[in-house]
Amino acid sequence: MRKNKAETDETIRKLIAVARQHFTDKGYAASALEEIGLEAELTRGALYHHFGNKKGLFQAVFESVQKEVAERVETEAARSDDVWEQLLLGCRAFVAAAVEERNKRVLLVDGPSVLGWDVWRMMDERNSMRLLREQLHSMNELGCFRPVPIDAMTHSLSGALNESALWIAQMPDGVQALEDGMTVISMLLDGFKKPGR
Repeated sequence: MRKNKAETDETIRKLIAVARQHFTDKGYAASALEEIGLEAELTRGALYHHFGNKKGLFQAVFESVQKEVAERVETEAARSDDVWEQLLLGCRAFVAAAVEERNKRVLLVDGPSVLGWDVWRMMDERNSMRLLREQLHSMNELGCFRPVPIDAMTHSLSGALNESALWIAQMPDGVQALEDGMTVISMLLDGFKKPGR
């Protein structure tokens, strides 16, 4: 029984990895399930069995990318013991990861259009926004902020980060655009600081 579960998990992992490469290189519309199955050495039937259809496979890839980005945010934020620096490092990690070539088409281009806005937002809330909310709640409990509704702050900051990523992804000089975007995010966050913090 365990062997079958392990084999199934490995099959799913392999399909997601191959599909991610196709969706990244060609985009959702130009990626064919037959080609993905052939490269993964699986039948089209296996793809349908595990994911239902092409959109189901894309959603699994999208969620995999989001989890990877969330892990990166956590890792980067943990580099500091200072809560403000953790917040800034996490914000930078999110934006930098979102605009990487291997992520941006899935996350920023095809994600919203293929999955629809509601699903895209729900998945964002489960991953990146969840981490942001946890950090902001912790900082609020430590008295870091002026009086502010944390849920409103979470959604506003998440929106700013997502919009920054969309803007940076279109800029010819992504490195400079990331720096400019983070300058603005940093200044925005400064406005929430309680005096003396």
